[in-house]
Amino acid sequence: NLGFKEADRIENIRRIAEVAKLMNDAGLIVLTSFISPYEKDRDNARQIIGDSYIEIYVSTPLEECEKRDVKGLYAKARKGEIPNFTGISAPYEAPKNPEITIDTTDSAIEEAVDVILKRLEQYL
Repeated sequence: NLGFKEADRIENIRRIAEVAKLMNDAGLIVLTSFISPYEKDRDNARQIIGDSYIEIYVSTPLEECEKRDVKGLYAKARKGEIPNFTGISAPYEAPKNPEITIDTTDSAIEEAVDVILKRLEQYL
């Protein structure tokens, strides 16, 4: 029942954080992957989850995102067919202090995963 409006995105991130917190409290390691364009929402998720929150910033230039877009969503957003699309008609605030940053422009998925897993070891 959520869309791409700012209020919907805020609620989506809040819900994800609450569920992740519940699962952490049950002793599970939780990995989530989502577009979180606003710093305040990431800060809120960090507050909800607490010490278990580890932010991984997959830094990818907009041009590269558009190249990888097999669904054609960026093209539709550029034509105005998808309103409030992150990076096109809605802002994206890059994280200022993520625990892990990786640029996937020149690396294969497998390489990126290996780097992330190695960096995560220090937190486990």
